[in-house]
Amino acid sequence: MSAGWFALVLLAAVAHAGWNALLKLGLDRFVSASLIQACAGLAALCLVPFVAWPTPQMWLWIGLSAVLHVAYNLCLAQAYRHGDLSQAYPLARGGAPLLVALAAWALLDETLGPWGSLGLGLLVAGIAWMALRGGGRTSAPRGPLLRSALATSACIAAYTLCDASGARANDAPWSYAAWLFVTNGVVAMTLLGAVRGPRVFATLGPHWRAGLAGGAMSMLAYTLVIAATTHAAVGLVSALRETSVLFALLIGALRLRERLPPARIVAAALIVAGVVVIRLA
Repeated sequence: MSAGWFALVLLAAVAHAGWNALLKLGLDRFVSASLIQACAGLAALCLVPFVAWPTPQMWLWIGLSAVLHVAYNLCLAQAYRHGDLSQAYPLARGGAPLLVALAAWALLDETLGPWGSLGLGLLVAGIAWMALRGGGRTSAPRGPLLRSALATSACIAAYTLCDASGARANDAPWSYAAWLFVTNGVVAMTLLGAVRGPRVFATLGPHWRAGLAGGAMSMLAYTLVIAATTHAAVGLVSALRETSVLFALLIGALRLRERLPPARIVAAALIVAGVVVIRLA
């Protein structure tokens, strides 16, 4: 992976942690996630005049990804009901890089090499340690948190592979990303109205600033990731993207006043080590 794409994926990780922190601040996680996705769609509309209209093949990938993103948002919102940001977030994200790497090897014939595999292992180990032991002796996740977080990991792996395949098949990552976010925004608002009723839209007004900020960060983060998968192995991109758990740790400690025990610091060191090794891959 080139230095430029390495830096851009790290930027995506920062932005991703930022919008997830805004999701945690919402009173209703499902409504907050829907608002952020809708605002990401609005931000993507600004890109639409500058990108190509999707081909029929692209629409198939976009449609599948939209369904997977709905499942992801539902599972993530459920995970946040059962754990704080510093535990639920890394647990939800931690399994995804390993699943992506295995699936990319089986389906896309991608191999990471020794350095890439070592970096991936360090990252996954750090994320897992942060999630499972980062809060101390009483931090082992309960059943509901564990189930919803692992389901979130599976959704992340599925839509990451779907979007990498869609962007690569058409060699048009910017067009693919823009129309994906527009589609996701429409789907999110439609689902929100169907699940909560039309009255829910009246409650969104006071939160539009946070929604726009989160939506812009969400769109920036994942657009960079989609573009990066057309220039580097999707397994490495996915692993590097999950350094967002490190930034979520800092946000949780500094902004949300969540605890920062020594075990989480050790986990953070493992994640940093994984980043360094991946850069050497």
